[in-house]
Amino acid sequence: MPRIAAATVGEHRAAQRRALLDAAHTLLSETPDRPPGLGEVAAKAGLARSSAYHYFRSRDDLLSAVVEDMFPRWNGKIVEAMEVADDPVWAYVDANLQLVADGEHAIVGALATLTPQTFRDSRILEMHDSLVLPLIDALRAQGVPDPKLTATLINSLVYSGAELIEVGQGIDQVRSAIREVLGR
Repeated sequence: MPRIAAATVGEHRAAQRRALLDAAHTLLSETPDRPPGLGEVAAKAGLARSSAYHYFRSRDDLLSAVVEDMFPRWNGKIVEAMEVADDPVWAYVDANLQLVADGEHAIVGALATLTPQTFRDSRILEMHDSLVLPLIDALRAQGVPDPKLTATLINSLVYSGAELIEVGQGIDQVRSAIREVLGR
């Protein structure tokens, strides 16, 4: 019987699962165009290949879990940036652009290609849609008459900026151009 490395079996299982998710994320950031197999992820996490199957049924199951794990982390970084900013709307834009520049969006893009069924899951769609809620709240607090429409327009700039960054445009140039368009 293997030893557990935590106070309880539940904590041990949570730590093992977390290690597998982190290993998959690391491998995906290194080579987003090549999805890692469960054995490769397990090795990166310091676990036996067979152990990975205790947590995930297949590579697609693991990759879906990585997507589910990324959205709250992405959202948390954005909200954190907005909470300490003088201009939370700009902080929303800037935090998203920085996450793209850091490679996070490339991982999500690769996962959308590798596991398209994941992005049809209602939970994932709901998580994705919730990413804009902090922006809508900030716009509402600023008295913007139609915060949802304005958020949609701002996000179109973020999406365009993300595409530019991903094809090699410098983040500082993208930031500057978007800031100018927004009049901030």
